[in-house]
Formats: sequence, structure tokens, C-alpha cells
Amino acid sequence: MKGQPYNKLVRDGIPAKLDGMGVPYEKRIATPEEYKAELIKKLGEEASEFAVAGDIEELADALEVIESLKKIPEYEKVEEIRQKKRLERGGFEGRIILKGNK
Repeated sequence: MKGQPYNKLVRDGIPAKLDGMGVPYEKRIATPEEYKAELIKKLGEEASEFAVAGDIEELADALEVIESLKKIPEYEKVEEIRQKKRLERGGFEGRIILKGNK
């Protein structure tokens, strides 16, 4: 039986695993623009999977994608911005839920 077709960004170690299992595939390197777009798409997928499963493995996958996004020049100051927002508005440790009308 033939597998489902795919065309997606994968972790760096996946080709070696497929080679070890004798699974045929085609591989190419994404352009910087495509890489950014694929990471953003992957973040959405991983966040959705985590939202459904609540699984620590899915959270780890989402964090791995975020770490890769942080290396893209336009996002490299994200940690600085995160810390600034935390100082200005706080974090989420207080578990505060607001209810009201817009």
C-alpha cells in the first residue's frame, strides 16, 4: 500500500530515519522566504496539536519551531520584546481570567 503524499518541512534527522527504513523520498533545501513561511505554518500545526492533545511532546515540538523562528533575522529580538512586555504587563502565572463585555 502506498503512503500519503507530503511536501513539508521536517526535522533535520528525518531523512536519515527514512533512509534507515528504506523509504524513498525527494529532498530539497528551502529558500529563506519558504523556510520562514514553512516554520510559521509548522508552528500553527504544532500549536493546534498541542491544543487538542495537551501533550508535553507536542509542546516540545512547538518550542522547537519557535527556537528556529528566533534565528530568522526579523525575529531575533523576540526575546527582548517578550521580556519588555512581561515587565510592562506581567506574565500569566496569576491565572487571572477576566469576564466582561467588549
